[in-house]
Amino acid sequence: MASNIFLIFTIVAIVLPAMTMATDFIVGDDSGWTINFDYQVWAKDKVFRVGDKLVFQYPKGNHNVFRVNGTAFENCDIPPANQALTSGNDTIVLNTPGRMWYVCGVSNHCAAYGQKLKITVQYPYGWAPAPAPSFPWAPAPAPSFPWAPTTPTVPGTPTEPWAPAPAPSSPWSSTPSSMPATTTTEPWAPTPEPWTPAPTPSSPWAPTPEPWAPVPSSPLTPPPTESWWPPAPAPYPWI
Repeated sequence: MASNIFLIFTIVAIVLPAMTMATDFIVGDDSGWTINFDYQVWAKDKVFRVGDKLVFQYPKGNHNVFRVNGTAFENCDIPPANQALTSGNDTIVLNTPGRMWYVCGVSNHCAAYGQKLKITVQYPYGWAPAPAPSFPWAPAPAPSFPWAPTTPTVPGTPTEPWAPAPAPSSPWSSTPSSMPATTTTEPWAPTPEPWTPAPTPSSPWAPTPEPWAPVPSSPLTPPPTESWWPPAPAPYPWI
């Protein structure tokens, strides 16, 4: 309950000063709303706030007032006549902040004589919203590094950096053979003794058969017999 009362007093304290400080601006001051008057110079040193009023004073029937947008203001485009204020003492309350544009729609008063007004309406005292604070410490987006590693397309089990690499294949390593495996000889197995006696060769000095040895008689040849004639007497008996 106490908090609600405090809120009400706060609102009243803000609204009442704004209402009491609202200003009525007589457009053109003593010259009023007329032709051949520079209304931009007139509005240059004035501050218009929400709640203030613009009062357009002119001889009724000689002028009127149209509220237009920025494009119509620059081109002096006149809206339909039923939107005109024609009382000669037209009061417009500035209810919203922002830019406002007003022109006279009688004849060519806007285009030829400059009878138009442009103002900027601000918030009442104490009602202006605070701008969004900028944080200098806000983290900047992370820069992209061309050398950043990319995620591998095929996931694999990571290997430890200290794991031994597979042994390279040596060019001299033997390839599998289609021959059946044989028992390898141990490098320490004893080799045959170099002094093992070789077979005795035939001696070159062995006696060959005597060339004069009698050839065995053929079994078909009869043995020789003594001659049937007696030996001849010696020619020389004294020998």
